[in-house]
Amino acid sequence: MSSLPLQKKLYPLLRPFGAGYSAVMRVRRNAFESGRRPAYECGVPCVSVGNIGWGGSGKTPVAEWLLRWAAQNGLHAVVLTRGYKAKPPCLPYQVMPDSPPQEAGDEPLMLARNCPQASIVVDPIRTRAAEWAMNNLSPDLFVLDDGFQHLAVRRDVDLVLLKQDDLGAEWGRVIPSGSWREGAEALSRADAFCIKASADEFSRMRGSLGQRLGQYDVPVFGFSLRPCGLRLVAQAGGHVEPDTASDLDGQPYVLFSGVGEPAQVARTAELFFGYAPAVHHAFADHHSYTDADIRRMATEGMPLVCTPKDAVKLAGRYDVPVWTFALETVFHSVWSRDGGQRNDGYGAGGASGEGIAIAESFDISESGSRKTYPEDLHDGQHTVADAAMHSDCSVFAKWWQSRWEAIAGQGRR
Repeated sequence: MSSLPLQKKLYPLLRPFGAGYSAVMRVRRNAFESGRRPAYECGVPCVSVGNIGWGGSGKTPVAEWLLRWAAQNGLHAVVLTRGYKAKPPCLPYQVMPDSPPQEAGDEPLMLARNCPQASIVVDPIRTRAAEWAMNNLSPDLFVLDDGFQHLAVRRDVDLVLLKQDDLGAEWGRVIPSGSWREGAEALSRADAFCIKASADEFSRMRGSLGQRLGQYDVPVFGFSLRPCGLRLVAQAGGHVEPDTASDLDGQPYVLFSGVGEPAQVARTAELFFGYAPAVHHAFADHHSYTDADIRRMATEGMPLVCTPKDAVKLAGRYDVPVWTFALETVFHSVWSRDGGQRNDGYGAGGASGEGIAIAESFDISESGSRKTYPEDLHDGQHTVADAAMHSDCSVFAKWWQSRWEAIAGQGRR
């Protein structure tokens, strides 16, 4: 979610206040970096998945990718999350796949159900949660959810997620003048950037990537959420539907979502089905659904479709079936200032100059299996808008594997 309409309208008046807020955050950041304020040392590798602004950047899918990677490599990952809108009976609170949504929060519950090999711990005081997890869960890796500004926990890797708007008009607009939580200088802490965009959108961003992010000299990865089918959330009363489906056989459908970027959900649905929803009900982010909400939408007489984040909060039988997307997180591209010739182990190929590599994509799907998509048609020598385009296998996975080997090799694992 980018700036609210009122923020955009009042930006000239709010800009000085944003500069003041940015200065306060800079003082706070300097206190942690100088050691005047202590940061908790986890004792095992810790990666933060966070953003510079609020909502809609894809933190949860990237965190889930890391959890699946950990499980496939025999590692026990523990997520430390504040659990936005969660109301746990105690703190820290370990989320189980059958935890009540109101106690766990939607995103922690989704992670617990999709990644049963990992542990999900809710506590707004992440230092307390980390200490509890070290004593009770024997983690090999901590994933600090929404952790970019949570400097009280020391991390080994900062993955910073950006929205496409962040590179445009939203750049540097700090609360209350915009959606950013810190000024642009804070981005120097990033070890890598991740931007949720299609491969084509990412390629068209080359100019802004160089202008905005080139100064930080770290890789920028493009990723997208790819629906690979449908999963049944709730049966229609009096009917028996299969648990999974490839599509809706051309039926009209009602889409509903309670996420930070509802327009992205609508685009994803239209691309998947090949046609737009008959109706899209966009609720507030993290909306708590009632039976009345679902039954009201069911009166429209069409199948209901929602995101996995919405699906974990639904239960019961309705007059129409309720489906959700089975999603794959696909890292498809990488941009670097030097076109991929780097010394940090992710080496994207043989081009020089600023470049975008369209990778042979690697994803970890909801089934936990690895899947490789066909190579891009470019052979590494062609150019598009002066950007080097070349194929590379599993570029984000290779980069992350190299970082993991470096931090795990420090003897803290």
